Amino acid sequence: MDKNISHYPLIACVLLSLAPTFAVGQSATDSLPTPATSHGQPDLQGLWTNSTTTPLERPQHLSDKAVYTDAEVARIDASNVGRNDRLPPAGDPGTYNDFWWERGTALTRTSLIIQPPDGRLPPRTVSGDNRASWTRGSDSWSDRSLAERCVTRGTPKRPGGYNNNFLILQVPGYVVLLQEMIHEARIIPLDNRPPIDERIRFWMGNSIGHWQGKTLVVTTTNFRDDIYTNSFNCCPGASGSLTLTERFTRIDADTIDHQYTVTDPDTYTRPWTASIPMQRIPGPMYEYACHEGNYGMENLLRGARVQEIQSSSR
Repeated sequence: MDKNISHYPLIACVLLSLAPTFAVGQSATDSLPTPATSHGQPDLQGLWTNSTTTPLERPQHLSDKAVYTDAEVARIDASNVGRNDRLPPAGDPGTYNDFWWERGTALTRTSLIIQPPDGRLPPRTVSGDNRASWTRGSDSWSDRSLAERCVTRGTPKRPGGYNNNFLILQVPGYVVLLQEMIHEARIIPLDNRPPIDERIRFWMGNSIGHWQGKTLVVTTTNFRDDIYTNSFNCCPGASGSLTLTERFTRIDADTIDHQYTVTDPDTYTRPWTASIPMQRIPGPMYEYACHEGNYGMENLLRGARVQEIQSSSR
Protein backbone atom coordinates (compact mmCIF):
# COMPACT_ATOMS: atom_id res chain seq x y z
CA MET A 1 0.00 0.00 0.00
CA ASP A 2 1.34 3.44 -0.91
CA LYS A 3 -0.55 6.59 -0.04
CA ASN A 4 2.10 8.90 -1.48
CA ILE A 5 2.14 8.01 -5.16
CA SER A 6 0.61 9.77 -8.13
CA HIS A 7 -3.04 9.68 -9.12
CA TYR A 8 -4.24 7.19 -11.70
CA PRO A 9 -2.51 8.45 -14.87
CA LEU A 10 -4.38 6.35 -17.41
CA ILE A 11 -7.65 4.94 -16.11
CA ALA A 12 -8.64 8.23 -14.49
CA CYS A 13 -8.11 10.09 -17.75
CA VAL A 14 -10.20 7.56 -19.65
CA LEU A 15 -13.04 7.50 -17.15
CA LEU A 16 -13.13 11.23 -16.60
CA SER A 17 -13.18 11.84 -20.34
CA LEU A 18 -16.46 9.89 -20.39
CA ALA A 19 -18.00 11.62 -17.40
CA PRO A 20 -20.19 14.72 -17.37
CA THR A 21 -19.56 17.50 -14.91
CA PHE A 22 -20.22 16.29 -11.37
CA ALA A 23 -23.65 17.34 -10.12
CA VAL A 24 -23.05 16.64 -6.43
CA GLY A 25 -24.04 20.14 -5.46
CA GLN A 26 -27.25 20.24 -7.49
CA SER A 27 -30.57 20.50 -5.74
CA ALA A 28 -33.18 17.79 -6.25
CA THR A 29 -35.39 18.07 -9.29
CA ASP A 30 -39.17 18.03 -9.13
CA SER A 31 -39.27 14.45 -10.42
CA LEU A 32 -36.48 12.99 -8.25
CA PRO A 33 -36.27 12.96 -4.45
CA THR A 34 -32.45 12.95 -4.58
CA PRO A 35 -29.93 15.11 -6.44
CA ALA A 36 -29.84 14.29 -10.15
CA THR A 37 -27.14 14.19 -12.78
CA SER A 38 -27.33 16.41 -15.83
CA HIS A 39 -28.89 13.49 -17.73
CA GLY A 40 -31.61 12.86 -15.13
CA GLN A 41 -30.33 9.90 -13.12
CA PRO A 42 -30.27 9.87 -9.31
CA ASP A 43 -26.78 11.14 -8.50
CA LEU A 44 -24.43 8.63 -6.86
CA GLN A 45 -21.26 10.29 -8.11
CA GLY A 46 -18.28 11.14 -5.97
CA LEU A 47 -15.76 9.55 -3.63
CA TRP A 48 -17.04 7.11 -1.01
CA THR A 49 -15.70 4.74 1.63
CA ASN A 50 -17.29 1.63 3.15
CA SER A 51 -14.84 1.44 6.07
CA THR A 52 -16.28 -0.12 9.21
CA THR A 53 -15.12 -2.51 11.91
CA THR A 54 -18.50 -4.26 12.01
CA PRO A 55 -18.00 -7.91 10.97
CA LEU A 56 -19.86 -9.67 8.20
CA GLU A 57 -21.44 -12.12 10.65
CA ARG A 58 -22.84 -11.43 14.12
CA PRO A 59 -20.43 -12.87 16.72
CA GLN A 60 -21.80 -16.07 18.24
CA HIS A 61 -21.64 -14.77 21.80
CA LEU A 62 -24.10 -11.97 20.93
CA SER A 63 -26.84 -14.52 20.21
CA ASP A 64 -29.97 -12.59 19.15
CA LYS A 65 -28.57 -9.12 19.92
CA ALA A 66 -29.11 -7.20 16.67
CA VAL A 67 -27.95 -3.71 17.72
CA TYR A 68 -25.53 -2.10 20.13
CA THR A 69 -26.24 0.82 22.41
CA ASP A 70 -24.38 4.07 21.77
CA ALA A 71 -22.23 3.36 24.82
CA GLU A 72 -21.30 -0.08 23.49
CA VAL A 73 -20.34 1.38 20.11
CA ALA A 74 -18.15 3.97 21.86
CA ARG A 75 -16.36 1.23 23.84
CA ILE A 76 -15.73 -0.82 20.68
CA ASP A 77 -14.31 2.20 18.87
CA ALA A 78 -12.12 3.14 21.84
CA SER A 79 -10.69 -0.37 22.03
CA ASN A 80 -9.44 -0.09 18.43
CA VAL A 81 -7.53 3.15 18.92
CA GLY A 82 -3.78 2.53 18.70
CA ARG A 83 -4.25 -1.21 18.28
CA ASN A 84 -1.48 -1.52 15.70
CA ASP A 85 0.94 0.71 17.59
CA ARG A 86 1.39 -2.01 20.18
CA LEU A 87 4.63 -4.00 20.01
CA PRO A 88 4.25 -7.38 18.30
CA PRO A 89 5.30 -10.58 20.09
CA ALA A 90 8.97 -11.58 20.00
CA GLY A 91 9.91 -12.92 16.56
CA ASP A 92 6.86 -11.37 14.89
CA PRO A 93 7.75 -8.59 12.41
CA GLY A 94 4.36 -6.98 12.99
CA THR A 95 2.44 -5.01 10.37
CA TYR A 96 1.59 -1.41 9.48
CA ASN A 97 1.26 0.92 12.43
CA ASP A 98 -1.96 2.80 13.10
CA PHE A 99 -1.05 5.67 10.76
CA TRP A 100 -1.78 3.42 7.76
CA TRP A 101 -5.05 1.90 8.93
CA GLU A 102 -8.50 3.21 7.99
CA ARG A 103 -10.77 0.73 9.69
CA GLY A 104 -13.57 3.19 10.28
CA THR A 105 -15.88 2.76 13.24
CA ALA A 106 -18.47 0.26 14.43
CA LEU A 107 -22.04 0.39 13.19
CA THR A 108 -24.96 0.19 15.58
CA ARG A 109 -25.81 -3.13 13.93
CA THR A 110 -23.86 -6.12 15.22
CA SER A 111 -23.31 -7.55 11.73
CA LEU A 112 -23.27 -6.48 8.10
CA ILE A 113 -25.65 -9.34 7.33
CA ILE A 114 -29.26 -8.20 7.72
CA GLN A 115 -30.98 -11.32 6.32
CA PRO A 116 -31.36 -13.88 7.78
CA PRO A 117 -32.35 -12.07 11.00
CA ASP A 118 -29.74 -13.89 13.11
CA GLY A 119 -27.06 -11.91 11.28
CA ARG A 120 -25.14 -15.02 10.26
CA LEU A 121 -24.37 -16.84 7.04
CA PRO A 122 -26.87 -19.59 6.25
CA PRO A 123 -25.60 -23.19 6.28
CA ARG A 124 -23.29 -24.05 3.40
CA THR A 125 -23.42 -27.05 1.13
CA VAL A 126 -20.68 -29.69 1.38
CA SER A 127 -18.87 -28.19 -1.62
CA GLY A 128 -19.33 -24.73 -0.14
CA ASP A 129 -17.73 -25.86 3.12
CA ASN A 130 -14.81 -27.32 1.18
CA ARG A 131 -14.21 -24.06 -0.66
CA ALA A 132 -14.63 -21.94 2.47
CA SER A 133 -12.03 -24.06 4.28
CA TRP A 134 -9.37 -23.24 1.67
CA THR A 135 -6.23 -21.93 3.36
CA ARG A 136 -3.16 -20.25 1.97
CA GLY A 137 0.00 -22.28 1.46
CA SER A 138 3.59 -21.35 0.71
CA ASP A 139 4.73 -23.88 -1.91
CA SER A 140 4.10 -21.39 -4.71
CA TRP A 141 2.70 -17.94 -5.46
CA SER A 142 -0.41 -19.79 -6.68
CA ASP A 143 -1.05 -20.94 -3.10
CA ARG A 144 -1.66 -17.36 -1.97
CA SER A 145 -5.00 -15.53 -2.07
CA LEU A 146 -6.08 -13.54 -5.12
CA ALA A 147 -5.85 -10.32 -3.08
CA GLU A 148 -2.32 -11.11 -1.90
CA ARG A 149 -1.32 -11.88 -5.49
CA CYS A 150 -2.65 -8.47 -6.60
CA VAL A 151 -5.16 -10.14 -8.93
CA THR A 152 -8.45 -8.84 -7.50
CA ARG A 153 -10.19 -7.83 -4.29
CA GLY A 154 -13.48 -9.11 -5.65
CA THR A 155 -16.89 -7.55 -5.88
CA PRO A 156 -18.44 -6.23 -3.88
CA LYS A 157 -15.29 -5.65 -1.85
CA ARG A 158 -15.97 -6.04 1.84
CA PRO A 159 -14.41 -3.50 4.22
CA GLY A 160 -10.81 -4.18 5.19
CA GLY A 161 -8.22 -2.39 7.28
CA TYR A 162 -7.42 0.33 4.76
CA ASN A 163 -8.09 1.75 1.27
CA ASN A 164 -11.82 1.02 1.31
CA ASN A 165 -12.46 3.83 -1.15
CA PHE A 166 -14.57 4.02 -4.31
CA LEU A 167 -15.06 6.50 -7.13
CA ILE A 168 -18.50 6.47 -8.77
CA LEU A 169 -19.02 8.12 -12.16
CA GLN A 170 -22.19 8.28 -14.25
CA VAL A 171 -22.70 8.88 -17.96
CA PRO A 172 -25.78 8.25 -20.11
CA GLY A 173 -26.19 4.49 -20.27
CA TYR A 174 -23.41 3.56 -17.83
CA VAL A 175 -22.32 3.70 -14.20
CA VAL A 176 -18.63 3.23 -13.37
CA LEU A 177 -17.49 1.99 -9.96
CA LEU A 178 -13.73 2.26 -9.44
CA GLN A 179 -12.28 0.51 -6.39
CA GLU A 180 -9.08 1.99 -4.97
CA MET A 181 -7.78 -1.48 -4.08
CA ILE A 182 -6.00 -2.84 -7.18
CA HIS A 183 -7.74 0.02 -9.09
CA GLU A 184 -10.43 -2.25 -10.50
CA ALA A 185 -13.18 -0.60 -12.55
CA ARG A 186 -16.67 -2.02 -12.96
CA ILE A 187 -18.26 -0.48 -16.06
CA ILE A 188 -21.97 -1.25 -15.68
CA PRO A 189 -24.30 -0.84 -18.69
CA LEU A 190 -27.89 0.28 -18.11
CA ASP A 191 -29.37 -0.64 -21.50
CA ASN A 192 -31.13 -3.92 -20.64
CA ARG A 193 -28.72 -5.90 -22.80
CA PRO A 194 -29.02 -9.71 -22.62
CA PRO A 195 -26.62 -11.71 -20.42
CA ILE A 196 -23.33 -12.76 -22.00
CA ASP A 197 -22.51 -16.39 -22.79
CA GLU A 198 -22.18 -18.38 -19.56
CA ARG A 199 -18.82 -19.72 -20.76
CA ILE A 200 -17.27 -16.24 -20.45
CA ARG A 201 -16.05 -15.81 -16.88
CA PHE A 202 -14.47 -12.91 -14.98
CA TRP A 203 -12.86 -12.38 -11.58
CA MET A 204 -15.43 -9.64 -10.85
CA GLY A 205 -18.23 -11.18 -12.86
CA ASN A 206 -20.32 -9.48 -15.53
CA SER A 207 -22.59 -6.68 -14.26
CA ILE A 208 -25.80 -5.29 -15.78
CA GLY A 209 -27.74 -2.50 -14.07
CA HIS A 210 -31.04 -0.64 -14.15
CA TRP A 211 -32.77 2.05 -12.14
CA GLN A 212 -35.65 1.13 -9.85
CA GLY A 213 -36.91 4.52 -8.71
CA LYS A 214 -33.95 6.19 -7.00
CA THR A 215 -32.15 2.87 -6.48
CA LEU A 216 -29.48 1.51 -8.82
CA VAL A 217 -29.96 -2.26 -9.06
CA VAL A 218 -26.96 -4.23 -10.37
CA THR A 219 -27.05 -7.95 -11.16
CA THR A 220 -23.69 -9.68 -11.52
CA THR A 221 -23.11 -13.21 -12.84
CA ASN A 222 -20.43 -15.10 -14.80
CA PHE A 223 -17.87 -15.29 -12.00
CA ARG A 224 -14.83 -17.52 -12.29
CA ASP A 225 -15.05 -20.72 -10.29
CA ASP A 226 -11.91 -19.99 -8.25
CA ILE A 227 -13.11 -16.72 -6.68
CA TYR A 228 -13.25 -18.62 -3.38
CA THR A 229 -9.47 -18.11 -3.09
CA ASN A 230 -10.09 -14.37 -2.60
CA SER A 231 -9.89 -13.26 1.03
CA PHE A 232 -11.95 -10.06 0.56
CA ASN A 233 -14.80 -10.95 -1.75
CA CYS A 234 -18.43 -10.77 -0.78
CA CYS A 235 -19.10 -14.34 0.31
CA PRO A 236 -16.77 -16.96 1.81
CA GLY A 237 -16.68 -20.12 -0.30
CA ALA A 238 -18.55 -18.60 -3.26
CA SER A 239 -18.56 -20.45 -6.57
CA GLY A 240 -18.98 -19.67 -10.25
CA SER A 241 -22.74 -20.12 -9.82
CA LEU A 242 -22.89 -16.95 -7.72
CA THR A 243 -25.48 -14.31 -8.61
CA LEU A 244 -25.11 -10.97 -6.84
CA THR A 245 -27.94 -8.45 -6.69
CA GLU A 246 -26.74 -5.08 -5.44
CA ARG A 247 -28.85 -2.05 -4.55
CA PHE A 248 -27.31 1.43 -4.26
CA THR A 249 -29.63 4.06 -2.77
CA ARG A 250 -28.63 7.65 -1.97
CA ILE A 251 -29.87 8.26 1.59
CA ASP A 252 -28.61 11.83 2.07
CA ALA A 253 -25.85 14.14 0.86
CA ASP A 254 -23.12 12.03 2.45
CA THR A 255 -24.48 8.45 2.54
CA ILE A 256 -25.27 5.65 0.09
CA ASP A 257 -27.03 2.55 1.37
CA HIS A 258 -25.34 -0.38 -0.39
CA GLN A 259 -27.04 -3.74 -0.01
CA TYR A 260 -26.16 -6.97 -1.76
CA THR A 261 -28.00 -10.27 -1.90
CA VAL A 262 -26.04 -13.47 -2.48
CA THR A 263 -27.68 -16.34 -4.35
CA ASP A 264 -25.32 -19.26 -4.82
CA PRO A 265 -26.99 -22.70 -4.63
CA ASP A 266 -23.63 -24.45 -4.99
CA THR A 267 -22.43 -22.78 -1.79
CA TYR A 268 -25.34 -21.68 0.43
CA THR A 269 -28.59 -23.41 1.27
CA ARG A 270 -30.52 -20.15 0.85
CA PRO A 271 -29.87 -16.53 -0.22
CA TRP A 272 -28.63 -13.92 2.26
CA THR A 273 -28.27 -10.14 2.28
CA ALA A 274 -25.68 -7.73 3.70
CA SER A 275 -25.88 -3.95 4.05
CA ILE A 276 -22.80 -1.72 4.11
CA PRO A 277 -23.18 2.08 4.27
CA MET A 278 -20.91 4.13 2.01
CA GLN A 279 -19.87 7.53 3.40
CA ARG A 280 -18.70 10.48 1.30
CA ILE A 281 -15.01 11.38 1.65
CA PRO A 282 -13.24 14.55 0.50
CA GLY A 283 -10.46 12.81 -1.44
CA PRO A 284 -8.27 12.74 -3.35
CA MET A 285 -8.17 9.01 -3.97
CA TYR A 286 -4.68 7.72 -4.64
CA GLU A 287 -3.60 4.73 -6.69
CA TYR A 288 -3.21 1.47 -4.79
CA ALA A 289 0.01 0.16 -6.36
CA CYS A 290 -0.05 -3.51 -5.47
CA HIS A 291 2.65 -5.13 -7.64
CA GLU A 292 5.11 -2.24 -7.77
CA GLY A 293 7.85 -2.96 -5.23
CA ASN A 294 5.92 -5.97 -3.95
CA TYR A 295 8.83 -7.77 -2.29
CA GLY A 296 6.47 -9.36 0.25
CA MET A 297 5.57 -12.32 -1.98
CA GLU A 298 9.20 -13.03 -2.90
CA ASN A 299 10.35 -12.84 0.71
CA LEU A 300 7.45 -14.97 1.93
CA LEU A 301 8.33 -17.80 -0.43
CA ARG A 302 12.05 -17.43 0.25
CA GLY A 303 11.37 -17.64 3.98
CA ALA A 304 9.34 -20.82 3.48
CA ARG A 305 12.25 -22.42 1.60
CA VAL A 306 14.65 -21.48 4.42
CA GLN A 307 12.31 -23.06 6.96
CA GLU A 308 12.18 -26.24 4.88
CA ILE A 309 16.00 -26.44 4.78
CA GLN A 310 16.19 -25.88 8.51
CA SER A 311 13.60 -28.59 9.17
CA SER A 312 15.33 -31.13 6.93
CA SER A 313 18.69 -30.57 8.63
CA ARG A 314 17.43 -31.42 12.11
